[in-house]
Amino acid sequence: QVQLVESGGGLVQPGGSLRLSCAASGFTLDNYAIGWFRQAPGKERERVSCISGNDGSSYYTDSVKGRFTISRDNAKNTVYLQMNSLKPEDTAVYYCAAPSGRLCTPPYGYWGQGTQVTVSS
Repeated sequence: QVQLVESGGGLVQPGGSLRLSCAASGFTLDNYAIGWFRQAPGKERERVSCISGNDGSSYYTDSVKGRFTISRDNAKNTVYLQMNSLKPEDTAVYYCAAPSGRLCTPPYGYWGQGTQVTVSS
């Protein structure tokens, strides 16, 4: 059974850092791209970052470039999202998701349950 489980969310002050983890079971992560998405109340879900499964190339939405870093540990079957210099507008539920192949292209058929990130003083 394919499963993605996020962890690492929480409450952090503006300027702080968090590291989100996406642990996979039921399949080998290094054969797949993994994307991080977020959805804030009243807003559409957006893709924040993605790492491909072929050459490890990464993508970031403009609002997080230079602050967020995506990485993968194939030995642990886990993808991470390191988030630095957090801003209140980063507050959202963060999800990891996997498409059907190695490229960061939809559709993303497998989703985790999400982890809440709140940036507030």
